[in-house]
Amino acid sequence: MDEALDEGPFYHGTKAELSVGDHLTAGFRSNYRPEIVMNHIYFTAVRDGAGLAAELAAGGGAPRVYLVEPTGEFENDPNVTDKKFPGNPTRSYRSRDPLRIVGEVTDWTRLTPEALQMWRDRLAAIRADERAEIIN
Repeated sequence: MDEALDEGPFYHGTKAELSVGDHLTAGFRSNYRPEIVMNHIYFTAVRDGAGLAAELAAGGGAPRVYLVEPTGEFENDPNVTDKKFPGNPTRSYRSRDPLRIVGEVTDWTRLTPEALQMWRDRLAAIRADERAEIIN
């Protein structure tokens, strides 16, 4: 990292039930392309962006947003930065190093059922498009 990308706070959305002090690590299947095992753990400085990720995450648990702290270097998420949006307006990042859970956030904005279905439909279209790639 040449410079601090963001000072946070940082958030991660998931359906996993975690506790303060737990670590999130890379090495799990992508929520967006389940055939891909991810080399990075993803996070954002946008609380409601993490909420969206939580709602769309694989698994049967309740969507949760955690306040996280990177334990090592991180970079702009190349899957959205410059590839889809100039700069990093989503304030999305990734790291090969774990993220430490420092708290759970409960005041994030939930999607309406209609908005959530729209996002699920968009993800299904991405999964069906063999040209859609994830930079891993």
